[in-house]
Amino acid sequence: MEEVCHMSNISTADGQALSDPMVAVMGATDQHRADPCDHPATGSEPVVVSWGAGVDSTAMILELVERRERIDMVLLAEMPERPETLEFIPVFRQWMDAHGIPNETVRYRPKRFKNWPPYADLLENCLTNGTLPSVAFSRGACSAKWKVAPQDAWVKAWPVAQKAWARGEKVVRLIGFDSGPRDTRRYKNVADQTNSLFRYRYPLREWGRQRPDSEARIRRAGLPVPVASSCFFCTGMQCDEVRTLPQEYLRQIVLMEARAKPRLRNCEGLWRSSTKGLRGREARPGSMTRFIRDQRLLDPAEVDRIVAEAPSELVAFIDGASRLPLSQRPAMGSWLERFDAGALAKAA
Repeated sequence: MEEVCHMSNISTADGQALSDPMVAVMGATDQHRADPCDHPATGSEPVVVSWGAGVDSTAMILELVERRERIDMVLLAEMPERPETLEFIPVFRQWMDAHGIPNETVRYRPKRFKNWPPYADLLENCLTNGTLPSVAFSRGACSAKWKVAPQDAWVKAWPVAQKAWARGEKVVRLIGFDSGPRDTRRYKNVADQTNSLFRYRYPLREWGRQRPDSEARIRRAGLPVPVASSCFFCTGMQCDEVRTLPQEYLRQIVLMEARAKPRLRNCEGLWRSSTKGLRGREARPGSMTRFIRDQRLLDPAEVDRIVAEAPSELVAFIDGASRLPLSQRPAMGSWLERFDAGALAKAA
């Protein structure tokens, strides 16, 4: 049985964290071609696609367009994604623009910070609280807070949805779960969910599509097949995926684990606990930092320096910020920028 990680006297950054804001509101700043959905047909349910910028949800959109099925809006929640995903997002958004598919990026925007420096995303939230994402503790609140919540907030403020609800209808939300074993397990966990505002549909499962089918569909459209979409520090990252990360991202992983380590009880790090590499899988430690050091993805001396110095420097920054009114408080992002620049200079 997989060991569940625990922390001492602290909750996760994406659950009921110490600095968890009371309200999550998304910011939508780059709406693309929204005009076609401003006035959907009277009496019809609006259709919103949840796009994760990965293989399945991308292939689902391609197939929906080919089948001439209705799409009123595609929503993407902004996250600290892998570099390959960040490169793919504008490519596919350009494709959607060219095909008249309205699409928009939304973001969870924390509102209350108590005495903490303002933070903007999951990475900065974890660094502020000295914790790890909840998925590292076998919980699934990462997506609920940082992906689902801002999309829900956007739809609830959308006049098209409001009019549909006033007519007694629901908004149809399309989810890109395929028919493969992994997504079938995920589907079973949500298949019976009901919601007074949304009706959920899983087109890839209706069509009997699995992952290879989705990859083939993307290639047929002449588009690059995206990598698995996830935060670059996600527990689900595979060893080879960590090996491809830029050094800036690797340093931030080391920083996150070092900042959280004093409060971890029986959790080694972002990968929870060590594995022996059974069933063809590569053996790895529970700590990504140890993997980065052992694989020499960063110079071991640099890893040791980050672990020894950066957490205390970060705590001093947080303590200093706590003495200032919120309007004058420096953001966590400003410290992280200095960390990245300083680490790069020291490594040169």
